[in-house]
Amino acid sequence: MLIQAILAQRFTLAVASLGVENAPIPLSKSTRPEFGEYQFNGAMALAKQLKKKPRDIAEDILQAVELSDIADKCEIAGPGFINIHLSKKWVSQQVQSASADERLNIKLAPARRVVVDYSSPNLAKEMHVGHLRSTIIGDAVVKVLEFLGHTVIRQNHMGDWGTQFGMLLAHLSDQLDQTQASAALSDLEDFYRAAKVRFDNEEGFADRAREYVVRLQSSDPDCLRLWEQFIDISITHSEEVYKQLQVSLSRNDVMGESAYNPDLPVLVEDLMTRGIAVVDQGATVVFLPEMADKEGNPAVYIIQKSGGGFLYATTDLAAVRYRCEQLKADRTLIFTDARQALHFKQTELVSRKAGYMPEAHSYQHCPFGMMLGKDGKPFKTRTGGTIKLADLLAEAKERAGKLVATRNPGSPASKDPKIALTIGIGAVKYADLSKNRTTDYIFDWDTMLSFEGNTAPYLQYAFTRIRSIFRKADVDMASQQSEVNVENASEHSLAVKLLQFEDTLLAVGNEATPHLLCTYLYELASLFMKFYEASPMLKADVDEMTKQSRLTLSALTARTLKSGLEMLGIETLEHM
Repeated sequence: MLIQAILAQRFTLAVASLGVENAPIPLSKSTRPEFGEYQFNGAMALAKQLKKKPRDIAEDILQAVELSDIADKCEIAGPGFINIHLSKKWVSQQVQSASADERLNIKLAPARRVVVDYSSPNLAKEMHVGHLRSTIIGDAVVKVLEFLGHTVIRQNHMGDWGTQFGMLLAHLSDQLDQTQASAALSDLEDFYRAAKVRFDNEEGFADRAREYVVRLQSSDPDCLRLWEQFIDISITHSEEVYKQLQVSLSRNDVMGESAYNPDLPVLVEDLMTRGIAVVDQGATVVFLPEMADKEGNPAVYIIQKSGGGFLYATTDLAAVRYRCEQLKADRTLIFTDARQALHFKQTELVSRKAGYMPEAHSYQHCPFGMMLGKDGKPFKTRTGGTIKLADLLAEAKERAGKLVATRNPGSPASKDPKIALTIGIGAVKYADLSKNRTTDYIFDWDTMLSFEGNTAPYLQYAFTRIRSIFRKADVDMASQQSEVNVENASEHSLAVKLLQFEDTLLAVGNEATPHLLCTYLYELASLFMKFYEASPMLKADVDEMTKQSRLTLSALTARTLKSGLEMLGIETLEHM
């Protein structure tokens, strides 16, 4: 139920009746219950145009707006704010309708084809903590978009090409004389480190590595076979991490840099022929006067080095062309760290100049901040090394297991590794997803595994508490359906929050900001806890109609929590 959309429509008509067309309709959620649930504050912006006091304009709008079916009371506050108190009867009807609907009354949006580019590890190394944010933020947005009805095309733009592969393939070739490829590549970090040592120190090895680059780029069959083995085993490493993280990426979603190789010379030739790119100091570049510096010098976007080599820029242009022309995408979302923001802005400019990206296409680079340790520096091991993602997840499971055993010593849950894994992985993911993706955040085990505050364990516990209510009542939660009658303040607050789920999901889908969903779920769980204390449902003195109404509210809360957590890639539990 899109409450804000309904209110916006009604206020648009009311403002138009005053002779103002296309006026902004600023609606916001009220911050305090005594001000109602929503607030319209557009009267002040109309004062100059209508030459009237804002409060008088608010009076006129209040006379014109038709809200009798959804609001019990509307009142003017301050210089011209209109506070809207939603009707308990209307809220009750909407909650009852949502509880009877498989999709919680959330309608499918007009479908768009959306490419989401995320995770994108370098296949020369194992995934490390630096890949966590792109992977889980991207996957959460993907799941929200799919739930809303969009056709989502996952693109894992893996680094599987480039000069470093010459070094790695030369080393792998030597290793295969002694062992199998799977054994040689069992630890990608050790393998990469050993190859780099040889490249830096072993006489003749660097020359061999460069020869392998040439052979690889020339599609030498033996070299390609080695490369394919390396890629296959590297992707298998990534798949193991994705499985633990409950991330929906699969091998079929891999669209590595190598996939665009055939198009790179064609693309450069096309840009040269059309005068968009020129040769400057031996390199092929596109000048961008739109991004000139203070002296008026245009930005330079290099698409081919003077030696003939291609760059990330060339590959990303080819990716744009492929996604727009072949995949017919209406929208592209790319999740990388904030340091690449300039590159993607330039890529969009060049793509639009060249006509590779239609004017109507929405191209969104979605940057994110860094994961920091408690010292405020990039999160690393105590020795300063990069932390493997697989090691981080193993530690999460171990810590969660100890936590559950401490909270519930001797209970079946304390001995169930699945519960420890679910809590541990959920905690790591939620700690990241609950922060605005554009900001840095501090990685803190104690905070993320807490059963209090805005954490995954708190939300998982809220779900299990509702399940325990239904077990105690001996009622099947899945089939709980009854008339809902919202009466007291705790019921009303919980019910209104339940009706705001769709607005939240649309905001996440539009802005690619999963923290909004985290905030919503935390507020929902917190309101349920208050409702649970203030509105008993299983006590002997509670009449049957009230009991059934409150059980229905509880069931809808559990379904909403589960649905939201699933979109974040976090599992719920029956027991904790």
